[in-house]
Amino acid sequence: MFKKILIANRGEIALRVIRTCKEMGIRTVAVYSKADAESLHVRFADEAVCIGPAPSSESYLRIPNIIAAAEITNADAIHPGYGFLSENAQFSRVCAENNIKFIGASPEMIDAMGDKASAKSTMKAAGVPTIPGSEGILQSYEEAKRIAHEIKYPIMLKATAGGGGKGMKVCHNDADLEHGWETTRREAGAAFGNDGMYMEKFIEEPRHIEIQIASDKNGKACHLSERDCSIQRRHQKLVEETPSPFMTDELRETMGQAAIRAAEAVKYEGVGTVEFLVDKNRDFYFMEMNTRIQVEHTITEEVVNYDLIKEQIKLAAGKPISGRNYYPKMHAIQCRINAEDPHKGFIPSPGRITDYHAPGGHGIRVDTHAYAGYVIPPYYDSMISKLITVAQTREEAIKKMQRALDEYIIEGVKTTIPFHQALMKNEKFREGDFTTKFLEDFEF
Repeated sequence: MFKKILIANRGEIALRVIRTCKEMGIRTVAVYSKADAESLHVRFADEAVCIGPAPSSESYLRIPNIIAAAEITNADAIHPGYGFLSENAQFSRVCAENNIKFIGASPEMIDAMGDKASAKSTMKAAGVPTIPGSEGILQSYEEAKRIAHEIKYPIMLKATAGGGGKGMKVCHNDADLEHGWETTRREAGAAFGNDGMYMEKFIEEPRHIEIQIASDKNGKACHLSERDCSIQRRHQKLVEETPSPFMTDELRETMGQAAIRAAEAVKYEGVGTVEFLVDKNRDFYFMEMNTRIQVEHTITEEVVNYDLIKEQIKLAAGKPISGRNYYPKMHAIQCRINAEDPHKGFIPSPGRITDYHAPGGHGIRVDTHAYAGYVIPPYYDSMISKLITVAQTREEAIKKMQRALDEYIIEGVKTTIPFHQALMKNEKFREGDFTTKFLEDFEF
């Protein structure tokens, strides 16, 4: 087992890793930028090293500085948390070159799963459902029409150079396709200087459901069930829960086995997540694989009573997985509490927290690095904390979350607490009737 782990991250996830390391008897090294000198992860680590100025490009993303900090403190492993360098193949490679264990995926694995075309073809070969569509750039309208008939309408035309919602067109029939073929190509050419188009099956009423997996160095994998991450704004998750209110026992088993096939197909080692889109008919399709711990790992831990950070560290040290799949025995919900103003388009609200009181009681968990007097810097992600409730049923977990949100006091900055309070009262959310488009019409 490792003697000392450097945590190449900040905030609540750095503190989260430090706590597990302490319980495992492993010494810890915190790295921090000048803006984070007063952060709790710096205070609670055994050692701390400043790695640069406030901007992440000069500190948390500066690989030589992090490696130097590991070398001068004699750390034998680095935990990257999530974000920053957690899925950076070059960082993983440099760690290996310096005989420091990277607690995450290998460079080859990160590259393979980071390339969407390569990942999709690998999953296809492993028998994991992928979104049907063209194999590459469409050469003509006739080819587009033929493929649309093969995969069946509705379909989506997408510009290969697209982004920001431009260069996309949903088509429900041949007439839509004929019109969309010309207009979308023109729009893409004007916006991106490239009118290349490809096609995918349009997923109706999509849910974003992911499967947590763990896999050891022998290539053996297990899954720890699903998380529903459909409540999101501009592809940013705001609320996650497990189990999904949309899930059935049969679908859970099928998706779990697909995720295991995905992990074993690429000989994955460590803790990761296989993300799927699930349509209104409960047909599911591979989206991507995240080769790191997720922000929302907390709710899985609560329903299966399993420390995922500890499992990550054990797997990185060459220990085998338990070899069995886990299924939810309770219900957990996580609300991301961000320093943002939900009444003004969720604009960031950095500044000093003047008063802070976290909720408590049975079934309440708060993962945070914040406290009264702490200054939220403007340079990084605006997350203040993750508020998690766990109960016997979804209804009880929602009620517990309502109580916890009402009890949560954060003053001095704007937060997303009012948004979450409104969401927990929303009838459709309470009924489990939502998709990834839910917040487009949500008002509070």
